[in-house]
Amino acid sequence: QVQLVESGGGLVQAGGSLRLSCVFSGRTFSSYSMGWFRQAPGKEREFVASISWSGGNPVYADSVKGRFTISRVNTVYLQMNSLRPEDTAVYYCAARYALGEVGTPPRRLDDYAYWGQGTQVTVSS
Repeated sequence: QVQLVESGGGLVQAGGSLRLSCVFSGRTFSSYSMGWFRQAPGKEREFVASISWSGGNPVYADSVKGRFTISRVNTVYLQMNSLRPEDTAVYYCAARYALGEVGTPPRRLDDYAYWGQGTQVTVSS
């Protein structure tokens, strides 16, 4: 069974940076596409970024493009720069079995079968 554990969240001032990590275990990491999602209080969970099982084709939400970077090397990371108060949310890591799939990794919540417990990111103004 796939298990995902996020870390790296915290409190940061606007304009600051954080790097989130998601440790994957239970199956072969290189067979899974990975995504980051977030959920702010009172709002629905939304897509942030995803990266394919092969490590290529990163995809970003328009709201974070140019500020956030997703990467993977045994662990999946989300480097968040130029943080804004509106980035405040619980950030979730997600995994999807995708070995052999081509094209960009998915953006929809329903496309991911495995989820972590989340890590809180709070950006103060």
